[in-house]
Amino acid sequence: MKFNKLIPELEVNDLDKSLDFYVKTLGFKIEYARPEDKFVFLSLQGSQIMIQEEKEGESKKGAGLVFQIEVNAIEPFIKLLNQNNYNIKEQIRERWFRKDNKLVGMKAFIVSDPDGFDLMIFEDLGEKKLS
Repeated sequence: MKFNKLIPELEVNDLDKSLDFYVKTLGFKIEYARPEDKFVFLSLQGSQIMIQEEKEGESKKGAGLVFQIEVNAIEPFIKLLNQNNYNIKEQIRERWFRKDNKLVGMKAFIVSDPDGFDLMIFEDLGEKKLS
């Protein structure tokens, strides 16, 4: 397995609850785990994330932080989240952004994980000319 250059590590309140969300609901794969540290390394279609149950002490959750996760198609994820009663924070919509003299597009939605971290799950819509 090749590691990405930047891999977020999230401190979570309950590792089992987080694994239920990331693995059972969204379909992330467990690449490896260190149960003695309550740590798991996960991947999904090229995205990588680490989660570790936080130790005693002050929680440092990332308010305003959004993780973008590119997938081949977002509809299966909406279906899985609905089946597992997860609330979609921001419904599916197309977004187009100017990049130099063209527009790049994505179809995306936002869901919060059990610890309140926001995930923007998106599929690439390609590029088009700026009108």
